[in-house]
Amino acid sequence: MLSLRGPAGLGKTELARLIARTSLDRFPDGVLSVDLDDFRLDGALDPGDVLAQLLGSLDVEPALLEAQFKARCRQYWNRTAQARLVLIVDNARYASEVVPLLPASGGSLVIVASHGPLHDLEDGTAIDFPLPPLAERAAAELLGLIVRDQRLAEDPEAVRALVRLCDGLPAALHVAGRWVRAHRLRPLSRLIPELQGELTDKGVSGVERVWDTAYGRLSVPAALLYRLLAHHPGTTFTVDSATALLGSGQESCEAALEELDRAGLLDLSPGDGRLRLPGPLRAHALRRSRSDAEEGEVSAARTRVLRWYVRQAQRADRFAAGRRLVVADTLAPVPGAPDVALADPEEATDDGDRAARAVRAARWLHEERHALVACARAAYDLGLDAEVVALSEPAWTYGLDHPHRSDAVQVFRLAVAAAVRHGRNAAWLVRTRCQLARPLWESGELGDAARELASAEAAVALLGDDVRDRKLRASVLEFRGMLNGARGEWAAAVADFARSRDVHLAIRNPYGAMLQTYRMGEARLKLGELDAARSLLEEAHAEAVTLRRERMMRRTGFALADVLARLGRTDEARELYEQSLEGARERRSDFDQARVHDALGRLEEAAGLGARAAEHRAAAHDIRRRNGLA
Repeated sequence: MLSLRGPAGLGKTELARLIARTSLDRFPDGVLSVDLDDFRLDGALDPGDVLAQLLGSLDVEPALLEAQFKARCRQYWNRTAQARLVLIVDNARYASEVVPLLPASGGSLVIVASHGPLHDLEDGTAIDFPLPPLAERAAAELLGLIVRDQRLAEDPEAVRALVRLCDGLPAALHVAGRWVRAHRLRPLSRLIPELQGELTDKGVSGVERVWDTAYGRLSVPAALLYRLLAHHPGTTFTVDSATALLGSGQESCEAALEELDRAGLLDLSPGDGRLRLPGPLRAHALRRSRSDAEEGEVSAARTRVLRWYVRQAQRADRFAAGRRLVVADTLAPVPGAPDVALADPEEATDDGDRAARAVRAARWLHEERHALVACARAAYDLGLDAEVVALSEPAWTYGLDHPHRSDAVQVFRLAVAAAVRHGRNAAWLVRTRCQLARPLWESGELGDAARELASAEAAVALLGDDVRDRKLRASVLEFRGMLNGARGEWAAAVADFARSRDVHLAIRNPYGAMLQTYRMGEARLKLGELDAARSLLEEAHAEAVTLRRERMMRRTGFALADVLARLGRTDEARELYEQSLEGARERRSDFDQARVHDALGRLEEAAGLGARAAEHRAAAHDIRRRNGLA
């Protein structure tokens, strides 16, 4: 392990990446990188969410992610036991944040970047490498690499003066180099004294002088964007979200970003589409905001980008999950902030395009998860209760695709608090408490889940009698049935699902009725009532096919196959299982492939086909091994 430490702006992150790039021949399994500041909420860090990202980078499917932290640690150890990789952990504050992330293999390299020493790392576990500011000679060499200008060789005295202004910080040298490059016709002997004279009386450090000079030469839109980026809800941003922050259209924002890049105040080179204002520059931008912002400038921008994020999340939610029950009004387009280019699956011309559009929308929710959590917190702090509740709806869709994630649960808790504080919208109270209850019982917190559902049921009495409110009543019954199932009380669950189905039938909601029929069939199966389960699941599967609800077609088909297998109808069960396996392979779903292989293994074993059963068991084991579960 290598520990790189020193003040912000010294280039620790870039040095870590350089070491990783030059070491790839010794570490053929590649490079993992995680910035712990991306996971902090009010300073607190959830290491389980960091492990979830690392496991995802190791191609572990979200559905196969262990729920409990200790189990997730074991999964990570299993997945890295034979690995030879480089792990970069950026912005660590304590050794306790780093220890759970260490790969199990002694053949891996870990590089930790921190501002200060990590005293509680065990002696001998890391090579501690404090990074001092660059010496004058090294700083001059770096400046020469940045600028590559003949004037540097012609006027070494001016170079020394410029280097001293930068205090040996590579981040400042990059800004200074671009500043010099922007004034190619002036000799350095005149340029540097002008800079020094302009800033002598400002009483700030040399680095601050360089940044202030670059900032002072920006156009009005670029200077405004620089100030506002310090208030972006996420630590990383995209051109789209920066446009929403600025609020003057995409062309204006793109021009401002390019100007910031030319000035050395931003790096547009990252290839993943996500940009970052480095820590020292973010702090500088915040100082400029405090001193230069016009009245209302920051609050207007924060509200604008927050509402833009809410609208984009609502669009992504609908595109990923389809039309479903929601309790928040859809926000209108934000002036000066175009929508993200997500395509509506309902406008697709074929099933493949429809599925691809849904996947892209779901991916957007995952990519922006940190910003969405930050938006929920900011909205709550600003008293924007409707926006907090609205964000809980896409968090639900994200949570279904990425179970056991504490970031989604944080949004659900904020949404409950916002609904309670608002106090005048019964639908919010019902919906948000139901959303919070599910991850609670999935984590084994059955008592807390029951209390949330009891509060939701109390709020049901305040609902009206329109279609949406009746759907909410049915939803509470469904959640109650699911909680009873988690308790093992399947007879009570059947009764709850049946009551929920009756409501959906009364309001002519075929999808809701089909879903409750499916849940009843699963509950009957748990009770051992095979004929009743078969009849219900056949009905649900046929309706899912009619409605073209692909996810429910998969779920109902697999459940029906389980019942048919237990009834001894082997050929029918095998056909459904093989359809499920083909679909899982097309979706590249390891979770579904593993469980179908398990089911086929049991089916073939019961049919006396031991060799085929062994093949399926081996395939399931191989999938789990790849995901760190075996």
